[in-house]
Amino acid sequence: MVRYKRSFASDNNAVVHPKIMEALQEANNCHVLSYGEDHYTESARERFREVFGEDSEVFFVFNGTGANVTGLASMTMPYQTIICTDYAHIHVDECGAAERFIGCRLLPLHSEDGKLRPEQIMPALSAVGVEHHSQPGVVSVTQCTEVGTVYTAEELKKLAQFSHANNLLVHMDGARIANAAAYLGTSLKAITADVGIDVLSFGGTKNGLMFGEAVVFFNRKLAQNYKYIRKQGTQLASKMRYIAVQFDVLLSSRLWLENASKANAMAALLAREAEKIPGITITQPVEANGVFVSMPQAAAERLQQRCFFYPWDKEKSEYRWMTSFDMEEEDIMEFIEAVKAAME
Repeated sequence: MVRYKRSFASDNNAVVHPKIMEALQEANNCHVLSYGEDHYTESARERFREVFGEDSEVFFVFNGTGANVTGLASMTMPYQTIICTDYAHIHVDECGAAERFIGCRLLPLHSEDGKLRPEQIMPALSAVGVEHHSQPGVVSVTQCTEVGTVYTAEELKKLAQFSHANNLLVHMDGARIANAAAYLGTSLKAITADVGIDVLSFGGTKNGLMFGEAVVFFNRKLAQNYKYIRKQGTQLASKMRYIAVQFDVLLSSRLWLENASKANAMAALLAREAEKIPGITITQPVEANGVFVSMPQAAAERLQQRCFFYPWDKEKSEYRWMTSFDMEEEDIMEFIEAVKAAME
């Protein structure tokens, strides 16, 4: 059986964008100081200030779990609770890293569309001031959510205003924030700094980078001790230029938007074609680069033998198809033909 060259399992599976590869090669031609004391890293920091505002402060790390854990560690005390959804990556897919390394309790709240709302959080505030209970400290949101939905700027602003009024900080897991901004047709700043986010985990790996993420502080007070947290959390890169130079290219040329828009467009095409197939149901709004479908389990298993993707909810026979910037229309149509064959 022929396997396809593209995987719909995750945008992590995509290739490195050629411009990123060129930048890595260019940074590989001389010796520079280590641990971020180099011109490549300073140039990337300047790109972040241009995009997110002069008051922002950025630190580079190796991966998304590292960004989330160290970012959250700068916002919390061990006796506090981090409020998130039951789909949140920090709750489901990071092997308990937040609890292990921060010492905080996670409080996952159920959300069908992956979004948190003030009314969901209100009951958790009954623990405030009670010494027998973990104290609410941070609200962590994911943009785009784990089910592919996107918070609007107004939704984020209301959530941040509610959180701050109740002495809660707001963290954003932005592993796919570029896809969210592309979908909304807005700037990255408009859905982070401008709406009251305190700390952002900014994703690069899912949007064309080889490796590397960034922790961006809009509340600069929280950044005061972050360099120690990053070091202790094993996220300080000695050859930091290889992370930084990728972000310099991603932001300075608006490559982030080009890549995210392409991935989103491929998901929209995939959803349009898939919903034409009898027996396939789209289960979530397709707003970014994820398509969630229900289909017979036997058909899904036949399809997975040719092009792997992950089950999302086996009890509901629900599956996740992810698209990436390096896909073309022919990749989508080839996959659609395979879906049709599997459904026969």
